[in-house]
Amino acid sequence: MSDGALSQAEIDALLAGVDSSDPGVSAGGSDADQKALQNFLSSTVDAQSSNLSMMTGSTVTISGPQGSFSSRDAFLGQLPDTVTVVKADFSSGFPGEHLYLMGEPTAKSIAGLMNKEENIELDEMAMSVIGEAVGTIVGSQITALTGKTGNKSIANAPPEASNVPKAVAALPAGNFFVAAYQLDLGDGQMHQLWEIFGPSVAGDIARSLSVPPAPPRAAPGMGMGNMGMGGMSGMSGMMGQPANVQPVQFPSLSPHTTPQEAGNISLIMDVYMEMTVELGRTRKLIKEILGMGEGTIIELDKLAGEPVDILVNHKLIAKGEVVVIDENFGVRVTEIVSPQERMMEIG
Repeated sequence: MSDGALSQAEIDALLAGVDSSDPGVSAGGSDADQKALQNFLSSTVDAQSSNLSMMTGSTVTISGPQGSFSSRDAFLGQLPDTVTVVKADFSSGFPGEHLYLMGEPTAKSIAGLMNKEENIELDEMAMSVIGEAVGTIVGSQITALTGKTGNKSIANAPPEASNVPKAVAALPAGNFFVAAYQLDLGDGQMHQLWEIFGPSVAGDIARSLSVPPAPPRAAPGMGMGNMGMGGMSGMSGMMGQPANVQPVQFPSLSPHTTPQEAGNISLIMDVYMEMTVELGRTRKLIKEILGMGEGTIIELDKLAGEPVDILVNHKLIAKGEVVVIDENFGVRVTEIVSPQERMMEIG
């Protein structure tokens, strides 16, 4: 018989706003979901290592992850008493709970490397820096997830970091997916990083990863255009139609360029033009600009993972996604306007 006292597990659940007695939160993920998520996350660790290396100025190596579905009680047993929690929920595409957790030593190491500061305190500025690092990781992950699933609407809310006792960490209800990474930050220690997907998010992503992208549709007439006359005659004979069927002639879809136009363009082929990539824009009051200093974060009008604009002489010609090549940033073109529109913009 109960004496009316709450168990430690019930206290932890109440502090975090989770009812541990609710039978509706006990559902777990399948082995297929676990495998699909782990394989996808494993494919992103090299890019994540490069991103963190560039942000911290140190050689960062991420290994893993080991993925599994876990309950709140089982997961809390793996954590140190105090953790840094970074919420980075997905706002669209696969909307739902998504967060990262790390111990205090790991959080201090990352913030210290980014701020070039030793013995750093986990104050508001440090939390902001850690949120920025996680935002970069999530943005890269969204780019990879978009490529794998074809879902171009994936976006996340701005990451929010806080340092709290593990008992009050706001974890998802039910059996959520946990990806456990090992981090080598170049300080001679191995650090632990946990990434968590809520049950609905994990299931939605896993199912999307398991469905191959739809093949591109063939343009009308493509099949007939590739058939020889013998094949056409054979079909005509089977269908009882005349054998002298001629293949359909389609007009050229390429823009027509006269010899005079081609000659004119060739005269300027070796002229240099300024090409820029714009991450986004924002408007600030003069007093806000004057108040900027080292460590200030400027929020742009684009979501993480959203295509960046590629400009020539300040005119938009294409859109692309940011990639990391060795230790340099680059842009992979994902969308380009028509030649006529490009020439009008440049002109």
